Amino acid sequence: MEDTKAVATGQETARLPRGRLLVIGLALIAASTALGAWILLHGTPPFIVDVWWNDLLLSWSSSFMLSFSLVMNFLGGGWVGVFAVPLAVTLTLVFLRRPWSAAYFVASSAASALLVQLLKHTFGRARPEDIQVVSDYGSYPSGHVANAATIAAAVAVVFPRLLVFIGGGVYIALMALSRTYLHAHWLSDTLGGAMAGAGVALVLAAAFIGLVRREPVKRVTIPKKETSG
Repeated sequence: MEDTKAVATGQETARLPRGRLLVIGLALIAASTALGAWILLHGTPPFIVDVWWNDLLLSWSSSFMLSFSLVMNFLGGGWVGVFAVPLAVTLTLVFLRRPWSAAYFVASSAASALLVQLLKHTFGRARPEDIQVVSDYGSYPSGHVANAATIAAAVAVVFPRLLVFIGGGVYIALMALSRTYLHAHWLSDTLGGAMAGAGVALVLAAAFIGLVRREPVKRVTIPKKETSG
């Protein structure tokens, strides 16, 4: 006789409780702010590690890497990164009948963009002199990386799977590499952006997580082989 076993696509996956999401998120935002304050107190010269990384990438000439970085620059910022990509993710969640997940994603994207602009105008760090693209005011933190981290963290909250975590981490790392390859940011700018973006997504997750987890999740059935004795 054939039996079936229901397997959830995300509901039974281990998740952090609301309180821990809030604490980790606030800690990341605080760390990003503290790094920006340290940069401001440090003065105009960038950190040694920033100079080393910038010089290393200056010596790395690659037409593929340049093209890749320009594509990431297009996808991660401007109207595409701020509006088109978040809108596409939001509409996908609505199509999947996850309205609260969509609302959470929109709130995270908007809050992340506001925090980045606040930090940029607070610390006003100068960008590297070798910058190869047109960018807005303030090098710290990286808005492209913050946006990537917000998307990665928010999607991981909605779909808490190992592959989503790994994919999100790779996306953040590639965005950080592309920004520093174009000399649009110092290495520490990308670290600050990653912490700010992920921090906002986790803080908002603490507010939305109850509603997100109650949304229906598609299930699949795995047939259990009949045993003969």
